[in-house]
Amino acid sequence: MILIDTHTHLYLEEFDEDRKQVVENAIDHNIRYMMLPNIDSSYIKPMMDLCNVFPDNCFPMMGLHPTYVKENYKEELAIVDEWLEKGKFYGIGETGIDLYWDKTFFEEQKIAFGHQIELAKKYKLPIVIHSRDSFDEIYPILENLNSPELKGVFHCFTGNVEQAEKIIALGLKLGIGGVLTFKNSGLDKVIEQINLDHIILETDSPYLTPVPFRGKRNQSSYINYVAEKLAIIKNISKEQVAETTSRNAIQLFNIPQ
Repeated sequence: MILIDTHTHLYLEEFDEDRKQVVENAIDHNIRYMMLPNIDSSYIKPMMDLCNVFPDNCFPMMGLHPTYVKENYKEELAIVDEWLEKGKFYGIGETGIDLYWDKTFFEEQKIAFGHQIELAKKYKLPIVIHSRDSFDEIYPILENLNSPELKGVFHCFTGNVEQAEKIIALGLKLGIGGVLTFKNSGLDKVIEQINLDHIILETDSPYLTPVPFRGKRNQSSYINYVAEKLAIIKNISKEQVAETTSRNAIQLFNIPQ
């Protein structure tokens, strides 16, 4: 059985004491691949360092996180451009719009998001979309810039069935993580109506830890709890969940086999 954590920030300082052990533990628990989305230029070195230590398991992405879009966003995007020209990456992101924490740079977030959509099309890479409190703002931008070659995922999808269907109609996947295990999230009722072919699994480590570890640091091995919950919702085996979601992820991110 192969599982894939399609969104994990294992290079963050929360893992400085035991990073290698956390990755090895994930591999031991059937998580063969871990996709690492970038945040901003200050995180590129630790992200790349981790990928160099585990070149067969950890794969980097390049982008500018919406909550890190500030006055200097043009300089940050220029750095993203430079890295994409010289390195091997598996996705653009994470990018998108976040209106939960701060709306100060909303207009700049929209510009940065549009720029990164164009990068995804240029490099034929999937785009990883952060959409906290911002689906209605993100969707028109995507719809306007959509094209047959654009592919990607709505990371940490927690929306309703109508939003899920809109995402799928654009040819994008739903990234499902620990929120699925939360008792009152309501996400289980949405996901039971969505075909497994449109779903990939993620942790967003160190955040959004699934039950039974909610409140503690998340890590990639915990993708197993998301897979188990999804299997219960779909009334299928965990192995079937792993087979389909991993195939989806391998195709989306063009993971070498």
